[in-house]
Amino acid sequence: MGFPGTWMTESESVVYRVVPKCACSTIGQIMFYSDHGKFFDGDIHDAEKGLHKWAREDSQKLINANVKTHTSYAFTCVRNPYTRILSSFFDKICGIQRNGKRYRGNLVPLLIQKYGIEVGGDDGKEEFDQIRSFRRFLLFVRDTIRWRRPMEPDIHWSAMSGHVSTFIVNGGRYNKIFWTEAFNDGMQDVLSAIDTPHKVDLGSIPRFNESEGHGPKRAHPVEDYFDDMAMHLIYEIYRRDFDLFKYDFENPANKMPIGEIDLDEVHAKLGD
Repeated sequence: MGFPGTWMTESESVVYRVVPKCACSTIGQIMFYSDHGKFFDGDIHDAEKGLHKWAREDSQKLINANVKTHTSYAFTCVRNPYTRILSSFFDKICGIQRNGKRYRGNLVPLLIQKYGIEVGGDDGKEEFDQIRSFRRFLLFVRDTIRWRRPMEPDIHWSAMSGHVSTFIVNGGRYNKIFWTEAFNDGMQDVLSAIDTPHKVDLGSIPRFNESEGHGPKRAHPVEDYFDDMAMHLIYEIYRRDFDLFKYDFENPANKMPIGEIDLDEVHAKLGD
């Protein structure tokens, strides 16, 4: 299986396991900058050189050798499951993607037909009942994760613990897991622990939110989207994420973690 979703700088200064919807565009650009002294011109997910990625066949041997011997500092970044699933809905379901089309072709028409959701019209800009549509989307997410129908779970809403675990199961070990909600502190810890060809001044780095503007703006506070049934579904899907990464399941309004991530616990529970 190897190390899907793993990126590494060409200098091998650092290894990163991508978790979708968790600041991955900004992290990738920081890694690129730390090697080359400039940012990648475009969406870092499209970069085919300048950064080793498991999806590139020519990078796989190097990543495999590095990760299995724990040669470089390895990290990942996680996010509150409530805000992450909302972001996935507005970006991937309601939004027009950077290629000018809907995400995954027939996915949105399928959701409209089978689950009765609305997405704000052809361009995602019309008003619609966001709360009702989001809750119906949650049923779809649960169906994909629990029964793998009407399709396999998508990486943007499959559990973070699943992404994080493949790195461990195949022989990797994390030196750091930090929260998107405390991005500067966590990313600074990573940068302070490694040597890079180019120094990174985190304070001057822009945020590369590639999904910004794809879809409609969220019209309500986070907690308004989650009634008792929605919270039940969220816990069914993301229980491990709340437990391991110390987020507050009881209060969707609180996006901040309520404890410290225990790396030994993460490795023990996700290394099965």
